[in-house]
Amino acid sequence: GEGDTVASIIDENSDFLSEVLMKVCEERDLPLALKIGAHRGINAKLRQAGDGVVAFADGNALARLCSRFPKVRFLATFLSVNNQHEACVLASKFRNLHIYGCWWYCNVPSLIEGITTMRVEMLGTSFTAQHSDARVLDQLVYKWAHSRAVIASVLAREYTKMVVAGWSPRRSEVRRDIVRLFGGSYEEFMK
Repeated sequence: GEGDTVASIIDENSDFLSEVLMKVCEERDLPLALKIGAHRGINAKLRQAGDGVVAFADGNALARLCSRFPKVRFLATFLSVNNQHEACVLASKFRNLHIYGCWWYCNVPSLIEGITTMRVEMLGTSFTAQHSDARVLDQLVYKWAHSRAVIASVLAREYTKMVVAGWSPRRSEVRRDIVRLFGGSYEEFMK
């Protein structure tokens, strides 16, 4: 049906959203985590492994949720590389939005590098560079190994730019930034 071809994160007009889910989030001070852009079942023969990615998910839906429910904190990650710039812009406009990780098909070194560079340039350290949704332990091991190496390289380039511009970051500032990118900014967001 139409639902198979249209990117959707949530039915914005549903009573469940406004009368149940958002009220529970507000009353219990719970965030809502969204992974946006999966296209389920593009190859049914592969069953759970047959999911794909939509070319471009509707980021405006996320903006409307952040605007409509300002007391709810939203954690969001997009599956398509095409949505990453919009996600950064939205995170800079909504205090109740925190961008995290390079999910699934974006979790390859070349994309992690580009996405992380863009996020650092646009958001500083106000995002979480990587997370794990690994369902199998060996996925966790390789994902973290390549992610840490790529993110370290991105940070080294950014600090080099600062030194060339005449500012030398102190070791404590570098440590602070690393902590923020690997969970500290998330913890601050959750307070």
